[in-house]
Amino acid sequence: MPYISDRTVHDADSHVMEIPHWLDEFATKRVATEFNKRLGSRESDFYRNILGKHDAANFSTDDEDRVMGLKNHEAIGAFRKADRSLAVDLMGVASQLIFPTSTNVWLETLEHGDDLDLLYETASGTNRSQMAFCGDDARLIPVGYVPLADIDRAIATAAEALAIGVKALLIPWACPRDHATSHIKLDALWAQATEAQVPILLHVGLADRVLPAAHKNNGLPAVPDFHGGEENFRSISYMAIPHGPMQALSMLILDGVLDRFEDLKIGVIELGATWVPGFMRQLDAALEAFGRHETRLQSLKLKPSDYVRRQVRVTPYPTEPTGWIIEQSAPEICMFSSDYPHLEGGRNPYGRFLRTTEELSEPVRDRFFRANFEDLLGPQVFPPAAS
Repeated sequence: MPYISDRTVHDADSHVMEIPHWLDEFATKRVATEFNKRLGSRESDFYRNILGKHDAANFSTDDEDRVMGLKNHEAIGAFRKADRSLAVDLMGVASQLIFPTSTNVWLETLEHGDDLDLLYETASGTNRSQMAFCGDDARLIPVGYVPLADIDRAIATAAEALAIGVKALLIPWACPRDHATSHIKLDALWAQATEAQVPILLHVGLADRVLPAAHKNNGLPAVPDFHGGEENFRSISYMAIPHGPMQALSMLILDGVLDRFEDLKIGVIELGATWVPGFMRQLDAALEAFGRHETRLQSLKLKPSDYVRRQVRVTPYPTEPTGWIIEQSAPEICMFSSDYPHLEGGRNPYGRFLRTTEELSEPVRDRFFRANFEDLLGPQVFPPAAS
């Protein structure tokens, strides 16, 4: 029996685990060379061991008891697309958003560097690799990366990603170095996404980026992350993670982007959700405090928190009080995610979310496990049923 078998569930956060030479056939030679340097050689003990395990495993439908236990590169379908289709079967999810892992972290680093050619070449190669991984199974929904460092190139990269079939556009959660996430010239990007009926996504990357570098200099021994690898964070950076998405959403809402593009959906993925109720109230408090003096606020057609309800969808961590978050915010916002195959998602995210939502009505739970995800991805992935 699959891991989930009693309801329709969509997975709003899963990843590929790239291996050396992942980008060789999709990116420029320079990008592929630099990426391989980052990951190391397939002949290293680590990758020889991983590839050997996958060659010997011959994963099958008999692996349903192991699907949630194997993590990172050892997981079923971590980097082989046929095995990922099997993993989806074994998990019992109806679909998965597929994010990169190592390229996501690298792109976020490049976003704040000076080599914009390398940044946009890497984004293009990454997006093509995402399509190749997901292209044979409609349940695997490819996420493409759009750097915002250069506005004109961002618009061109989004057009290229949409042309090859990407179903969601990932932008950096951190504000670009030289302009706001809500810069008026980026309206062309939001218009592209709206016309294509694809969401804009924010996703955790380098969690420590939101903190000053000095936070590690506390006179104490260095704190290891709990799994090693990419996209990792520790307790202090975990506490700071909400600051990035709150800043981005504040700009998109208060500068009127979600007002001008009322059909644009925003997904906030693997950035927690305990912050959402307070953030919504703070948005409305900002309107109360500054509405008389700021023209941009006076032109909003809705209360700021109503834009969150209408257009923003967020994934809680399995360790968060999801039922409480939903009760204190709105039933339209939160979505299920597994973070497969990353270790942070745990071995039983579905069970945890069932427990923390057990006091909610069944229609509200269905929104969490299914309907809010379908709303985020929209009719280009989930067309309305014929009447």
